[in-house]
Amino acid sequence: MGTTIQLDKSVRDRLKELKLYPGESYNKVVERLISIKTDEGELSEATIREIEQSLEDIKAGRTLSMKDVKQRLEIK
Repeated sequence: MGTTIQLDKSVRDRLKELKLYPGESYNKVVERLISIKTDEGELSEATIREIEQSLEDIKAGRTLSMKDVKQRLEIK
C-alpha cells in the first residue's frame, strides 16, 4: 500500500530530472538514491556534478551505441 508525501515543487522537479527514463516512477528514483547513499556512503560534490552532467548528456542524446564504441576502439 502506498503513502502520499508532500514535496515542494522544486524537489519534485529535481526528482523528475533524475529519472533515467520518462516512465520511471518517483518511487524508483527515491529507491535508487537511497541505495546509492546507503551502499556507497556520501557522494562528493564532484561526483554529484559528474552524475548530473552524465544525465544531461543522456537526455540530450550525447551517447554512443555499443557498435560505435567498438568501432572507435577497433574491437570486434
